[in-house]
Amino acid sequence: MSLEHLVREWLRLDPNEKTRREVERLWDTQNIDELEKRMRTRIEFGTAGLRGRMEAGWARMNDLIIIQTSQGLCEYLLKNVADASSRGIVIGHDHRHNSENWARLTAAVFLYNKVKVFLLRGLVHTPLVPFSVKRLNAACGVMITASHNPKDDNGLKVYWENAVQIIGPHDTGIAKAILDNLEQRIQHAPDVYSSSLCRDPTDEMKESYFTLIHAMPSYLKCSDVLVLKPYIAVEEQQAPDPNFPTVRFPNPEEKGMECAISTAIRTGADYVLAQDPDSDRFSAAERGSDGSFTIFTGDQLGTLFASRVLARYKESGKPLDKLAMVASTVSSKMVEAMARHEGFIFVDCLTGFKFIGNTALDLERAGYEVLFGYEEAIGFMFGSEIRDKDGISATLMFAEMATELRSQGLTVQGYLKELYEKNSYFVCSDTVKIDKIFGGLRNFEKTLHPITKQYPHSIAQLTVFSVIDLTAGYGYDSTNPPTYAPRLPLSSGHMIQFRAHSADVNIVLTIRTSGTEPKIKYYLEGCGNDPEQVSAILPRVVERLANEWMKASENDLSHPN
Repeated sequence: MSLEHLVREWLRLDPNEKTRREVERLWDTQNIDELEKRMRTRIEFGTAGLRGRMEAGWARMNDLIIIQTSQGLCEYLLKNVADASSRGIVIGHDHRHNSENWARLTAAVFLYNKVKVFLLRGLVHTPLVPFSVKRLNAACGVMITASHNPKDDNGLKVYWENAVQIIGPHDTGIAKAILDNLEQRIQHAPDVYSSSLCRDPTDEMKESYFTLIHAMPSYLKCSDVLVLKPYIAVEEQQAPDPNFPTVRFPNPEEKGMECAISTAIRTGADYVLAQDPDSDRFSAAERGSDGSFTIFTGDQLGTLFASRVLARYKESGKPLDKLAMVASTVSSKMVEAMARHEGFIFVDCLTGFKFIGNTALDLERAGYEVLFGYEEAIGFMFGSEIRDKDGISATLMFAEMATELRSQGLTVQGYLKELYEKNSYFVCSDTVKIDKIFGGLRNFEKTLHPITKQYPHSIAQLTVFSVIDLTAGYGYDSTNPPTYAPRLPLSSGHMIQFRAHSADVNIVLTIRTSGTEPKIKYYLEGCGNDPEQVSAILPRVVERLANEWMKASENDLSHPN
């Protein structure tokens, strides 16, 4: 299809004058390179919805893309969920640029199709949407947010009637329905609250949510005598600002806690607790005896939370073989080891809470009580009411845990056993190079090993003894003979996990592409009888990974560490 046709089709359909002028200006000046980037491909519906840069064009986030996506979602919902019109959709939004308008545009599309809309008024945190879907028995939920992405991005996240982010076959079904419904049926968002089909349940849902959150720690049998100190807000970050002036990435993982730690040093606070803009991710730091702060990793927090949930569950006297926990396969294997030792059920799954939440529901249907789930990217799920990451419940859990330990003269760092891990990423926006890198890993060795085939046989003098490739089209699991078929579902992006060992050290190394960012991520964890050997081997593994496996210099990969 010619670029001119793509441009003319955009100008025919786009109802927004600002983004129309963007495309007209690019066409008039014949900025072909920029037009090719924006117009040649359509932003892909996946990762439980959409996420991308806010600009004009088929490859970007804008009014037209929101309208077309909402039309496809609505059509698919009406065909696949019983009583969808009367059950309705829950819609919420964060404070990013365009968020409120896109929430109203989404509402307008569903109202046009005579579908009830529960439109949450004002800024809400993401977990309130799935919570409301469950409480209101809605057919679907939409949250307008880009979570931790940079300020120029925004997105649309979809929850199904089970109050969990969508997975297949719904993602591909919705993607097809979007392409079948591109001719927009609305031009703008009128006063949607004036419709008899639109209801504002915000106050009711917030009250129910916070009642649940306040009850949750006592549900896990936390001490009644604990009194939490008043929190100190970070003044520069207290009021919502869509420009995020204090951080490059509004994400605690990407130096997003610097202002909070500065405030803690100035005020003498012992702990720093942080959430990302839509309050689904959570991170924490603790002051050490030397006055400096240690930021806990997602795996450290996941291990702490899992041990706490396990301890409270054991105190309840319930049978441990009915307790289950879930973690993404790139997360630490500590909870898996804990489950083997203690006798509860542990299940891993693909990355993302769309998989963690749905895995929890499967376990629940099988008769297990799933009280905790997490992924190393600082996302934590507690209890059975919200099958999604929730930074607010994690904040409360950590605050009560830290307070309880302090009352016993202990610190969180002192309570936490050492985890040996190195998680980071390489930056690469060239999909051809990424495919080449992963193709090289699948054909790394000239000799065919009976277990690891042509994948790397060793790294940093450690012998690879397990390879699990969860990439669609390349599925392979060396631990599952004779078929070698992976036990986990396959991923649309590249994802390979290696386990390697020597006489004294074991490591797990997972490499995958990101669904939302131009990154090749890696997750490395080690264990062994000699902590010094484990600690020393991890940097060598990262060095070999960069230089030999990724060929970082040859492929122009940048590395933050």
